[in-house]
Amino acid sequence: MIQRLVQRSWAWCGALLLMALSSAAIHAAVLGADSERGQGLFVSLACIQCHSVNGHGGAVGPDLGRIVDRGFTPASLAATMWNHAPSMWPQIRARGLEIGNLDEQAAADLFAYFYSARFFDKPGDAARGKRVFETKHCEVCHGLTAAKLPEAKPVSAWESIGHPMALVNAMWNHVGLMNTEFKKQNVTWAALTSQDVSDLLVYVRNLPPGRHVTPGLKVASGPLGEELFHSKGCGNCHQGKLALPPRLAGRTLTDIAVDMWNHGPRMAGKAPQLTLDEMRDVVSYLWAGAFFTPTGSVSAGERVFKAKRCAECHTTGAGGAPSLSSVKGSLTAAGMVSALWRHGPKMLDTMGAQGISWPTFSAPEMANLIAYLNTTGGAK
Repeated sequence: MIQRLVQRSWAWCGALLLMALSSAAIHAAVLGADSERGQGLFVSLACIQCHSVNGHGGAVGPDLGRIVDRGFTPASLAATMWNHAPSMWPQIRARGLEIGNLDEQAAADLFAYFYSARFFDKPGDAARGKRVFETKHCEVCHGLTAAKLPEAKPVSAWESIGHPMALVNAMWNHVGLMNTEFKKQNVTWAALTSQDVSDLLVYVRNLPPGRHVTPGLKVASGPLGEELFHSKGCGNCHQGKLALPPRLAGRTLTDIAVDMWNHGPRMAGKAPQLTLDEMRDVVSYLWAGAFFTPTGSVSAGERVFKAKRCAECHTTGAGGAPSLSSVKGSLTAAGMVSALWRHGPKMLDTMGAQGISWPTFSAPEMANLIAYLNTTGGAK
C-alpha cells in the first residue's frame, strides 16, 4: 500500500512538473505549438533525467506516457504540481539538475509533446480496441495492411494513429463515404464513444505498422481558424445555444473527433471537407481556449486567497513576494504553474525560514483562486 501511494505521488508530481507547465497551451492558438520542439525541451529542461515517455528516458519517476490516472484538467494539474513542490524541488536540487527557463512558447511546445503521447485521454486497451474494430464495422472497409475498398485506407496508412489533429480530420472527412457505404451494405451507423476510440488507437498502434509511428501534434496560430469556421458554414448553425466553445470546455481532441463522427449523419447538409491544415486551424481556434481555461467562483476564490494566507505576502510584499495586480484579467493555470516554476524554490525557502507551512490546493480551489485573481489581482 505504501509503495502504491509513493508511486501515485510520483505520478502526480511528475505529471505536473511537465504537463502542468505545458498547459500554457491556452496560448497555443496565438503562439502555435509543435511536439517536435517539445520533445527537445523534454531533454533540455532535464525532465528526461528522471522521467520517460513511452519507455524513452529516466526511470526515477513514472513513465509519463503510461500513467493510468488520466482525467487531468489544467486546474487539477496546477494544484497537484503546487502541492508536490516541497518534495519536487529538493529532488531536483539533490541531483544538481539545471532545469532551464520555461517561457510561454516552451510551455506550449511541451504541451504538444505530451498531448501527442495521449496524456489527457483515457487509457485504452488493445483487446477492447480489437473488438471495436470488428463490432463497429471498421473491418468492413478497412484492411489492416491492404485496402478492401479503393476509397478506404488500410490501417497501416492511417496518419491518425499518432496525430490527434489528423484523427479529428479523418473522422470528419470520412463521414460521407462511410454513411454511403453503410447504406449500401444495410449496416447501421456505428456510433462511438471516446473510450471506443482510445481503445481502437491502442489496438492499431500495437499492430506492426503502428509501432513505427512517431506521435506528433501541431497546434495552429493566427486568425485563420475563425475565418474558416465561418467560410465553411460552421458558424451558420453553431451560434447561440449551439455555440461550440461552451460545449467543448474540458474536452479532449479524441472527444471532439467522436462528436464529429456521431454528429455527421445528422447534419442537415453535406459536411464540408477540410484539409488537415484547415482542420488544425479550426480546431485550434475552437478548442485550445476551451480546454485550458479554468472556470471558477470569484467569491470562493477570495475565501481561498485568505484561508491559504496568500494575502500575508502578496499584498504586503513580505519576503519579496510580488504584487499580483499585474495578473488581473490574464491569469491561467499555465500562468500559475509558470510562476511556480520560476519562483517556487525561493518561495519554498522563504516560507520555511518563516515557519509558514506550504499551502495545498484542491482542483476546485485552484480554479476558484485563478478566477478571483483574474477579477481583482488579489486587491480589494
